[in-house]
Amino acid sequence: MDTKHSFIWVFVGENSRFPSGLFVSFEVGKEWVALHKLSGVLTKYPLNEGAYDWAIANGLFLPKKPEHYSPMFIGKFTCAGMDHFHFEDGVLE
Repeated sequence: MDTKHSFIWVFVGENSRFPSGLFVSFEVGKEWVALHKLSGVLTKYPLNEGAYDWAIANGLFLPKKPEHYSPMFIGKFTCAGMDHFHFEDGVLE
């Protein structure tokens, strides 16, 4: 477990390109998602470090192809190894 970083929980609704909520804890985010009966994913992100760099530093991703170094790839990067939870109609799946 990474203990040198602070983290934030980010909710991205189903079919959304942008987050609709940022939370200091999973519980606060979960309550908000339930209140509004939302579907989507609540993911724990490191503060002050991109997901791409964090995943490499924590051994969760190893770039192998030239495109893995491109701005387009890095800008869209997300990692399944990051803590994340799926919700459907406000209910944790």
